[in-house]
Amino acid sequence: MRGSSTGRDRSRAVALPVLLSAVVLVTAGRSADAPDTGGAVSDSGSVTVFAAASLRDSFTELARQFEQENPGTRVVLTFAGSSDLATQISEGAPADVFASADTRTMARLQDDGRLAGDPVDFASNTLELAVPPDNPADITSLADAARPGVKTVVCAQQVPCGAATAQVEELSGVRLSPVSEEASVTDVLGKITSGQADAGLVYATDVQRAGEAVLGIGVPEAADVVNTYPIAFLTDAADPDAARSFVDFVAGPEARVVLEAAGFGAG
Repeated sequence: MRGSSTGRDRSRAVALPVLLSAVVLVTAGRSADAPDTGGAVSDSGSVTVFAAASLRDSFTELARQFEQENPGTRVVLTFAGSSDLATQISEGAPADVFASADTRTMARLQDDGRLAGDPVDFASNTLELAVPPDNPADITSLADAARPGVKTVVCAQQVPCGAATAQVEELSGVRLSPVSEEASVTDVLGKITSGQADAGLVYATDVQRAGEAVLGIGVPEAADVVNTYPIAFLTDAADPDAARSFVDFVAGPEARVVLEAAGFGAG
């Protein structure tokens, strides 16, 4: 497990920015082309979804499809690190649905009585090293990312990708000395694509999403550290029927096609 010595902690520049969650608002108007779903969700319904940052692209597409199948329903998406989102929900943030990048974070809300039902596992993910396309530090393995002078970034341990990173370190016997620990996996990826870092541990889906902006390098031990993504609707949901319908949709076959295309494994 990751050590906790004071010297090592001082050597890390912990970058936990103020929580400014990116919000994507998708509104589907009623049209003659919209399919009839038998009124699964009432017109003018609204679903506020807090989702892990790694789900941004997939959930934006799923929100669009859900709205199309439920004319008049609006889905509001807020993305950030799972731990940050769980904290906001615990403090009373108005959310109807929560999708986490790991089961541990979801369990926090379940223990607090914030969930209206049992969570549903809908996807899974594993870590991969990401480096700039030209790979200036000549990284070929996790051990290379631990070399002195290599600027490696990781997620903070309180967020799912950081907890997974600690497990990968333990399994591999490689101890990283990151120059910063970020609040979400998208922040790690941003450090790499902007040229501020030589390497970073992100999800395999993030490497796929980044395309030619990064080069992915597999980490064998990551195959044994699988993050399972659960989703649940909350006890304070303003429209429980709409919230439950969105959860069912994300766990259903249409959503599985979108998630698989993004590189997510089964839940």
